[in-house]
Amino acid sequence: MSSDFSRCLSLLRQEKGVSQRAVAKELGISQALLSHYENGVREPGLAFVIKACNYYNVSADFLLGRTLSRDGTTIAAEELYDYSAEKDNVLHGSILATLNKKLLVNSTGVLFDLLGKTGKKEAINAAADFLGTAIYKMFRHLYRADGTQNEDFFSVSAREFTAGIPTADMICAESDYVQALADCVKEKGNLPAMNNDALSKNYPGLYQSLLQIIHNTGERINRRVDARHQER
Repeated sequence: MSSDFSRCLSLLRQEKGVSQRAVAKELGISQALLSHYENGVREPGLAFVIKACNYYNVSADFLLGRTLSRDGTTIAAEELYDYSAEKDNVLHGSILATLNKKLLVNSTGVLFDLLGKTGKKEAINAAADFLGTAIYKMFRHLYRADGTQNEDFFSVSAREFTAGIPTADMICAESDYVQALADCVKEKGNLPAMNNDALSKNYPGLYQSLLQIIHNTGERINRRVDARHQER
């Protein structure tokens, strides 16, 4: 059974706000055994999976990490809601490019709407700086890939670009972002609700994209970490 199961089992319990002892009692097992399941030490049988699905009101596919939809449904690329389509902003010639554009545009929409609700302009600007520099870097790498383009098009010199100045800018922007959010919490005491129910209700068309980004990124990072561990 994949690590997605143990991670999902633990997150569902935390989201529900209940202790391992309480959940274990409801599911008819010991707290120690539930802890083993949540930490991936042991694998449960089918009977437990069914009980857990009923308790958390999710599908087995969701609990096993086979889908990001709690009711077990899947969304094809052509069905994914595209927020930017309203502006006739459609890519042609590549299904993969269109899918990734949708995921990123939709997820960015959720991010900036949530930031807008905080009213913290420093956080909004820092997030825009960070993402703007990421786009700058991706485009510039593409622009200079064949080695024939005149880079005078850019104000940052080629030497500074290859030395990592834009990456340093992203690090600074991320630091500003974290600080701005900390200041916001200190000033206002809380942030917009971001649990599953709130996000599903407030962003019914966009939330699926954010979930997909979170899932894909987490899986990619974990693969890199596992590969590094295997090299040692």
